[in-house]
Amino acid sequence: MTQHLDFFASELTELGDHRRSFLEIGRRAGRFPSAFARTPDEPADHEVSVWCSNDYLGMGQHPSVLEAMKGAIDAFGAGSGGSRNIGGTNSYHVLLEQELAALHRKEAALIFPSGFTANDGALSVLAGRMPGTLVFSDRLNHASIIDGLRHSGAEKVIFRHNDAQHLAELLAAADPDRPKLIVMESVYSMNGDVAPLAEVAELAERYGATTFVDEVHAVGMYGPEGAGIAAREGLADRFTVVMGTLAKGFGTAGGYIAGPAVLIEAVRSFSRSFIFTTSMPPATAAGALAAVQHLRSSETERRRLRENATRLHRLLNEREIPFLSDQSHIVSVLVRDDLLCQQASELLLRRHGIYVQAINAPSVPEGQEILRIAPSATHTTADVEKFAEALDGIWEELAVPRNTPAQTH
Repeated sequence: MTQHLDFFASELTELGDHRRSFLEIGRRAGRFPSAFARTPDEPADHEVSVWCSNDYLGMGQHPSVLEAMKGAIDAFGAGSGGSRNIGGTNSYHVLLEQELAALHRKEAALIFPSGFTANDGALSVLAGRMPGTLVFSDRLNHASIIDGLRHSGAEKVIFRHNDAQHLAELLAAADPDRPKLIVMESVYSMNGDVAPLAEVAELAERYGATTFVDEVHAVGMYGPEGAGIAAREGLADRFTVVMGTLAKGFGTAGGYIAGPAVLIEAVRSFSRSFIFTTSMPPATAAGALAAVQHLRSSETERRRLRENATRLHRLLNEREIPFLSDQSHIVSVLVRDDLLCQQASELLLRRHGIYVQAINAPSVPEGQEILRIAPSATHTTADVEKFAEALDGIWEELAVPRNTPAQTH
């Protein structure tokens, strides 16, 4: 035991000021993005405005979601009682899977307790069960994709981020008879940029590859009924499997895949992270179902999110504050220095009551530190304008580099 304690104590000492900190917040149902927060320096609750939540549309506080969850608790209690194949399949699990399959116009869907386990569990099967499968993976794919492919044991080649030409070269160089799987995200969580899905779909068809697209930062927010970027571009039927989350646009928790029934059943039958875990609570499934159903029929939340993101892009450009992409609602402001990024985050919180988490390695490469800003559908126009003014003042005070006019988006 002593060896382990000494080793990890040394590891943490080496991190020094780069150790991760966590802000304790209590989101206020009905008033989000308002939340109560506590810090070690300020242990009493104080009100903050949250600007880094993944609950992009505010569905985590929507009345229909809350009502559905309360009703499910009253009917079924707190937990599911077991894994899906041993006493843990509730009617809400089945209804949610049917709704997700319908959303994506796929034959079947399968839910997991988290998005991470959905990627890990699905890819370990889809890449690993079929002998000789060669996987083509975007360089910036999420850790859950990387782990799923590692657990699959399949051979993997990496293509440069969003570089369809590089992907084409790698596909052309591969044995034409080998099974091929292309894996990418549609919206990338740290950059906020969007994959060239049309080119990828064309390449997959040319080389006979199966496709797996992670749409966790797109479902609910983009496309008809919130079905994602591939659906928005009219390409949904050209991608084999879509993976999504219930924890972001849909405001609850869990992950899922949707696709051909035979592939979904294979994952259901062979995925260790599906088989050997307790299923999500029925109340969570009921809330997710209510969120998906609402967003399939409502454009209001998507319109508000789009307007707020566009407004923030414009205000930051006017102030020459650099951000990585204007293609989505994820506005990653580039600081390029870990301690400076933490300072900016602390000043926003202390002076303005604005909470934005500084993002450092390993979430982003060292020297590419960002403030990952997420304007939501619940922010007002005044909130967005206040945020831009506050960030501008801090940028000036800390002398963070700004864009030149030629660099603005």
